Amino acid sequence: MGKSLSLILGGRRAGKSTYAQRLAQNRGRDGRVLFVATAEAGDGDMAARIRRHQADRPAEWDTLEEPLDLVGALRPVVSEYDIVLLDCLTLWVSNMMHAEDARDVLPEVSWLLDLFGEQEASWIVVSNEVGLGIVPMTQLGRDYADLLGRANQLLASAADEVWFVAAGLPLNLKALSRDSGA
Repeated sequence: MGKSLSLILGGRRAGKSTYAQRLAQNRGRDGRVLFVATAEAGDGDMAARIRRHQADRPAEWDTLEEPLDLVGALRPVVSEYDIVLLDCLTLWVSNMMHAEDARDVLPEVSWLLDLFGEQEASWIVVSNEVGLGIVPMTQLGRDYADLLGRANQLLASAADEVWFVAAGLPLNLKALSRDSGA
């Protein structure tokens, strides 16, 4: 199988990361995998979540921690890898919205897709689907949900395959091939 872009969507605690890691393990058996983490430990709960995610990853994978400048951080190293697993777009969008020098998110997503197109690694991107619940009560919450929804749509339109994970069960929304690799 050649280079591909896979988007894994789902709700909180739906099993997205676990499914994405299985895809990366199965597709990257003979190659190098780079795990790109966008989370920052802003409190004890988040620090514990990060530790759990770290413990779940295979020891032979490399990790790049970058909460904001994904394109800048990936560009010099991405050619060394066969698989890039980005977990997650959800926090990256939130980080950009809350940064002191708030970034325009949709161009950043487009630049990330440009970088994918310029290199040879397959990418697996994890993101939350936040549009299935109630409409957020705050303007910031509504802006975030709208922006993440648009970012997910950009990625989904460019992706070779899109999976929606609920209760640990993946549902194929856009097929790469008959064999999912998981």
